[in-house]
Amino acid sequence: MAAIRGKDTTPELIVRRAIHSAGLRFRLHQRDLPGSPDIVLTRIRTVVFVHGCFWHHHDCGGRRRQWPKTRAAFWRNKIETNVARDRRVRTFLRAAGWHVHVVWECELKQGPVLARLVRTLLRRRDADV
Repeated sequence: MAAIRGKDTTPELIVRRAIHSAGLRFRLHQRDLPGSPDIVLTRIRTVVFVHGCFWHHHDCGGRRRQWPKTRAAFWRNKIETNVARDRRVRTFLRAAGWHVHVVWECELKQGPVLARLVRTLLRRRDADV
């Protein structure tokens, strides 16, 4: 598990490329915000979290949803803690006036999800100008 990266993962790079190619500029992993969002668009007060289905327990039905067989109690506790923290962070950011988007690893295989996210971000930017 030491080889698992928390930053610059393949799903995150895919989302970053799509947002950047649309002409939007952003900051990465801004530590002064709760949860250190993967992508922060400060001008339009929007954050994007790119979550792995296993680590954040997405209910997508894929093989990554299965609980590990070894040290089951440890992993269940760890992942449930991640889910609870994600919920707290989203609530706090929304209360502070940020728009929060979550992109799941499994959704990146579907083109419309990224296109919809980029359209939403562009609309928000154009409304702000």
